[in-house]
Amino acid sequence: MSAVELKNQGNKLFAARKYDDAISCYTKAIAKNQNVATFFTNRALCHLKLRQWDLAAKDCQQALDLDRLLVKGHFFLGQAFVEQGSYDEAIASLHKAFDLAKEQKLNFGDDITGALRLAKKKRWNRIEEKRIQQEITLQTYLNKLLKEDKDRRVATAKKTSSKANAKEITDNIETDHDLKLKELNRLFSEVDDRRKRRDVPDVLCGKISFEVMRDPVITPSGITYNKQDIIEHLQRVGHFDPVTRSVLTQDQLIPNLAMKEVIDNFLEENAWAEDY
Repeated sequence: MSAVELKNQGNKLFAARKYDDAISCYTKAIAKNQNVATFFTNRALCHLKLRQWDLAAKDCQQALDLDRLLVKGHFFLGQAFVEQGSYDEAIASLHKAFDLAKEQKLNFGDDITGALRLAKKKRWNRIEEKRIQQEITLQTYLNKLLKEDKDRRVATAKKTSSKANAKEITDNIETDHDLKLKELNRLFSEVDDRRKRRDVPDVLCGKISFEVMRDPVITPSGITYNKQDIIEHLQRVGHFDPVTRSVLTQDQLIPNLAMKEVIDNFLEENAWAEDY
C-alpha cells in the first residue's frame, strides 16, 4: 500500500474508534513518506484519544517542523500541553491555531476557542491554588506568632508578678490572645469566602481575545464580541462573523448595552478580574 492508502486506511480505523490500529497505519505511512505533516497530526489525534499526551505532543512538533502554518498541529499541541499542565505553552499554541484558522478562513466552530478557554481557566485555577496555599501558610504562621507572643507574656507575668496578680494578668493575656486569634481567623475567613467566588463567567469574555470584554457589541447573528477585537478581525481577516461565518460589516455592529452593564458591575465588585 502507498503512504496515501495507508493514511486513508488509518482514517477509516479512526472513524471506527480503533485508535491503536489507526496509529499503526499512520506509522507505516510515515515510514514511507516522512515529509507529510498531516500524517503526524492524524497520529497525534489518535494519541490524544488514547490520553498519550507526550506522544501526541511529539507528533505535533514533528508536523510543525514540516509546516508551521498547520492549524491542527498547533491545535492538537495546545490540547496536549493542557493535559500535561503546561498552560502557558498551551495558550500560546491555541492562540496560534486560532489566528491561523482566521487567516486561512477555516471553520473549527468553537473547538479551538473552547480549548483556549479551558486552558486559561486551568491556568487561573493553578494560580488560585497557589494563592490559597500561600494564604494558608501565612495564616498558620501568624497563629504561631500570636501563640508565641501569648506564651512569652504569660511567662514574664509569672516571673515578675505576685501569684495573685500573675493569675489576673495571665487571664487578661489569654483573653486578649483569644480576641486577636478570633479576629485574625475572621479576616482570613472573609478572604476565603471571596476567593471561592473568584471565577469569570465565559459569557463575559470575548470570543476572539478571550479577555473580559470592555466594549461589547452584538452582531446580527446574535454573537457578542469585544468591539476592538471584532473590528480588527473585519479589517485584517475579512468581512464575516468568526463564529457563524456569515457576512458581517462594521456598520452592523450594535453596542450590547445590557452586557456592558453586567460586565461593569462585575468588575466593580471583583477588581481581581482585571488580572484574569
